[in-house]
Amino acid sequence: MRALLLETLYEWSKVPYQKYIKKDGAWNLSITDLLQYPETSLGFHLGCFLLKHSFEIQPKLESHDVYHVLTGTGISVPEEVSMQYYLWGNGKRSLYLYAVVVIGTLLYPDELRRFQKAFQRGRRALAFHQLNFLKLLDQPIQKLKTTFLIH
Repeated sequence: MRALLLETLYEWSKVPYQKYIKKDGAWNLSITDLLQYPETSLGFHLGCFLLKHSFEIQPKLESHDVYHVLTGTGISVPEEVSMQYYLWGNGKRSLYLYAVVVIGTLLYPDELRRFQKAFQRGRRALAFHQLNFLKLLDQPIQKLKTTFLIH
């Protein structure tokens, strides 16, 4: 029930967030385009992630899936909340992030230890949340993880 509540809130908020909050333009790439990048690249790994989970590219929200790829965070609701904790620890600040952290913590108090660990992992990594990932799609994913201490 609590997962359904968070998923519903996400679906309601996604379009207004894309339209009014996100200032960056859409990448205008398809999954097929991403899979054309070298197999070791961020772009290829992003394409594989989207295929594996049967996801479509969400215009203006592409970085969200990149965060999943770089941090190795899963897609369950508690994992989504923990990824926001990770990004919070990494220095990202946004109303949306705070909303997910607060609501996720209230709905999943039993996951607090996981959330705290994710926050600490984000703090140990060098800030990467603000990068223009579109320009980094051709970069080796392992090089990005090593450079930014992403674990």
